[in-house]
Amino acid sequence: MILYGLKSCDTCRAARKALENIDFIDVRDDGVPSEVLDAALAQFGKALLNTRSTTWRGLDEAERARPEKALLQDHPTLMKRPLIVDGDRMYLGWAKDVQAALAG
Repeated sequence: MILYGLKSCDTCRAARKALENIDFIDVRDDGVPSEVLDAALAQFGKALLNTRSTTWRGLDEAERARPEKALLQDHPTLMKRPLIVDGDRMYLGWAKDVQAALAG
């Protein structure tokens, strides 16, 4: 299982603490592999973008209009976190439904 997130993100820390045997990838340092990003965009669409983030608020309209994949490649902190990849399944965020699906 791989968790894509940020070291400084409280939600990512909570998920890392709760999940055993997880590989952690800091998106700020390492980014998200293109194939993972493609699969996540296919599953979650625009929900993958965190439009409440400071990074998003700092972008001008022209930048915001760019394709999601290009935005996330250039600004990985725009990704809603955490993105958890468990085999062929993906989970976004750390809400109760994700926690329940990954429990055990």
